[in-house]
Amino acid sequence: MQLPFLRVLVQGRIGVTIFSFVTGYVCALKPIKLYRQNNQDIAFTSIAKSALRRVPRLVIPCAFATFLIWVMANLGMFLVAKQSDCWWCGKTAPDRQANAFLSVKHLVQNIISTWAYGRNAYDGNQWTLLPLLKGSMEVYVYIIATSYIVPQFRMVLSLIMFAYFWVGNDSAFGMQFFWGVFLCDLQNHPAATEWLTRRTRLSKVLAVIFLFLGFYVASYPEGHPEWATWSNYQHMVLKNILPNDPDFPRYASGIGLELITLGLHFSPGLRDILSNKVFLWFGKQSFAVYLLHGPLLRSVLCWMVYGFRVPPSITNDKGETIQGTLMFPGAVRLMVFLPFWLPLNYGAAMLWTGYVDPYCAKLTEKIVGKVMLARDEKGVLLPQ
Repeated sequence: MQLPFLRVLVQGRIGVTIFSFVTGYVCALKPIKLYRQNNQDIAFTSIAKSALRRVPRLVIPCAFATFLIWVMANLGMFLVAKQSDCWWCGKTAPDRQANAFLSVKHLVQNIISTWAYGRNAYDGNQWTLLPLLKGSMEVYVYIIATSYIVPQFRMVLSLIMFAYFWVGNDSAFGMQFFWGVFLCDLQNHPAATEWLTRRTRLSKVLAVIFLFLGFYVASYPEGHPEWATWSNYQHMVLKNILPNDPDFPRYASGIGLELITLGLHFSPGLRDILSNKVFLWFGKQSFAVYLLHGPLLRSVLCWMVYGFRVPPSITNDKGETIQGTLMFPGAVRLMVFLPFWLPLNYGAAMLWTGYVDPYCAKLTEKIVGKVMLARDEKGVLLPQ
C-alpha cells in the first residue's frame, strides 16, 4: 500500500516510536510536577523507586513471554509458519533444539541476550526492550541533573538533547525519549496552558496543520519511495535535512509522531477524547499486545491462513532434501480471518494484564521492598 495516511494504520513501525515517546513522557511526569512544587526531595525518592522498579517490571514479564514462546516452539506450534512462503513468519519462527538440555540452555541464553545484546531468537520483537530500558535510565539521570534548573531552561536542554540524538542518527529512541520529556514539561508549564486558553482559534488551526503534516510524514513507505510522487517528494526533503546515512523510514515515523503530538498539544479537546475509557483500555493492553502478537501471528493466524498441514520434504535430482513450502492462498482469506484473530490477540492481552502482569508487579514490589533503604536510613538525598 503506497497511499499516504492509510499507511500509518497498517504499518507497525510507528509503534516502537510511540513506546519511546511514552517512556520519556511517563518517566519525567511525576518528578517534573514535583519540581514545579519545589518538592525536589520527594521527587528524588520517586525517581529512585521508579528506576529500581523499571528493571524487574520489564525483565520479568518479557522473560515469562519468552518462556511461553519456548513452550510453543517445542510443541511444534510454529512449524506451519516456518514452512510458509511468508518471509517474516519463517525468519522469526524459532527452531526446536535437538534435545532437552540444549533447549533449556537456548532458552536461558536468549533471555539473557535480550538484555545484553538486544537479540531474542524466540521473539524478535523484544529487540526494542534494551534501548527502552537504557532510555528510561537516561531520562532519570537527566531529570536528576536538571532538578534545580528553571523549567524554561530545562525545556531548552531537552530540545538540545533531542537535537543531539537527531545528529547521532537515533530517531527511534533517543529523539523520542527527550521529545517526551520536553512535551511533559511544556504541558505542565502554566504559561503554555494560558496561551492555549487565550488563543483557542489559533490553537485549533495549528492542531489541524500539525496533525495533517504528522500523519503525512509518518506515512513514508518502508521502501521504494520513488514509486509514488508524494513519497518521492518527501524523500527529497528528508534527504536534505537528515544526517549522513539515515534510516529514512524510522526518521519519518519519529518526525511524524513529533508533529502529531504537537497537534495534540494544541488540541485539548482531542486530548480529552483520547483520554476516555475506551482509548485508555487499549493503552493498558498495548504492552501485552506487543509481547503476544508475534507468537499468535506465527501460530494461530498462520493456521487460519495456511491450514494445519505441514508439507512433506522433497528430494531433488541431486539427492538434496528440500523443505516443502506452503503458498499464500490469497488476500481474501487473510481478510476473512483477521476480524477473528484481532479480538483473539486482545483477549490474550486481557488475560495477560489480568493475571500475569499483576503477578509480575507483586514480585517487583517484593524485590524493591527487600533492597530499598528504610526512610529513616536515607538521610539527606541530594544537596542543591
